[in-house]
Amino acid sequence: MPAPRLIGCILGFAAVAMGGAARAETLDAGVARVDITPPLGFLLDGYPDPDSLRGAVGVRDPLYARILVLECGATRLALVDLDLVDVFSPPYIEDLRKATSRDVSDLIVDAIHTHSGPGLDGGPGTPLAAWYKASVEKIAAGVHDAASRAVPARLGVGYGVAFLGNNRLRIEHDLGISWFEKNWTGTPNGLVDPTVAVLRIDDAAGSPLAVLVNYACHPVIYAPDNKLYSADFPGVMTGFVQKAMGDKPLCFYLQGGAGNINPTHAVSPLQQGAVEFCRQAGTELGSAVVRVAEAIRTEAPAKPSLQVKEETITLHPRWNGEKWRAAHPENAAFIAQLTKPEYQAPICTVLIDGEIALTALPGEPFVEHQMQFRARCPVPHAFFLGYSNAEFDYFPTIRAASWGGYGASHASTWVEVGAGEAMVDRGLIGVYEMLGRLKPVAEDLQP
Repeated sequence: MPAPRLIGCILGFAAVAMGGAARAETLDAGVARVDITPPLGFLLDGYPDPDSLRGAVGVRDPLYARILVLECGATRLALVDLDLVDVFSPPYIEDLRKATSRDVSDLIVDAIHTHSGPGLDGGPGTPLAAWYKASVEKIAAGVHDAASRAVPARLGVGYGVAFLGNNRLRIEHDLGISWFEKNWTGTPNGLVDPTVAVLRIDDAAGSPLAVLVNYACHPVIYAPDNKLYSADFPGVMTGFVQKAMGDKPLCFYLQGGAGNINPTHAVSPLQQGAVEFCRQAGTELGSAVVRVAEAIRTEAPAKPSLQVKEETITLHPRWNGEKWRAAHPENAAFIAQLTKPEYQAPICTVLIDGEIALTALPGEPFVEHQMQFRARCPVPHAFFLGYSNAEFDYFPTIRAASWGGYGASHASTWVEVGAGEAMVDRGLIGVYEMLGRLKPVAEDLQP
């Protein structure tokens, strides 16, 4: 397992040599946005049924990469928010790291998880690989642009609520599990997290640069009959917020622990009003965001700091490969992919000004992981991102795994039980380490 890498921005003042005046460090921020909408014809991803395969015939709304660069001292972090179903494959993530290394020291790439975005399975020489390469180049240019235009920033955090979703794994009276895909009546059903967490970043004059929205809900309002590229309700939300705030800030949708959370009008056919349902959901969430963002009073940090911890933990397969292949020999190749000896899962934890924590995990964590991270995090504000830096399918809780159901015990859940809890713990440990409350050496050598 690669050793964790911890980079910190030294707090306070840097003394100029020979007794000159001291220069206060600042936390700087810059933003950029690039259009990464693919050519028409790529298969839209997100629905497992082979009958759901559909080539894109048009664009309902563009797919973007939104970029935030934060800088303090020697540390520069780029957050790249993609209007895709998942993040790019590992080789392209590494290509992006290399392409942005001159501008940033650390990188988080997250996806909003729209099921109306292109699938990401394509080998070298395919049109999809060419689009990958072009997108990486565009994003790298956007990171350079954001970094070159970074200015001293003021930050503020606020919270609201929005009830867009329902828990799609319904627990019955006999403790069995049923699939509860849509909930058009809005009847309360299982655990959800309605929290809308908002981080507002302004320039020194108080003009908004960015609004980061952290919320947990699958962008699956459009059913498989939709054949147009779309960012689903997050696309509506980001546009609504930007327009409502005078087109000044760039709005980000940071998908949370949405592994078991669907929107109320999930998988709606076009003839049943999917376009309007999407508009309603995005507007409802956007309205909540605007109310919160406009009430936030940003401040320049008294002791600016930016700390980033990137690490990789080793996870093991959930299923017994030999027994599974023996039961389904016709699927031996597929099963082999889901029962590798081990998997490497990247985790990135960020601490801003000692008060705002952000942890980014791969795959699709269940909403309980998000709620646990926020409840246990030792700083005032905690943001939880799934779908970041690698694609791993589902991370149910231990209890959900024991109950079963889609995302909890199907083939799409192929990493060991307890992996989600382990990753949350690693994120929390990272925060404590950056706060200086977990030391790298023992306090006393006495037994």
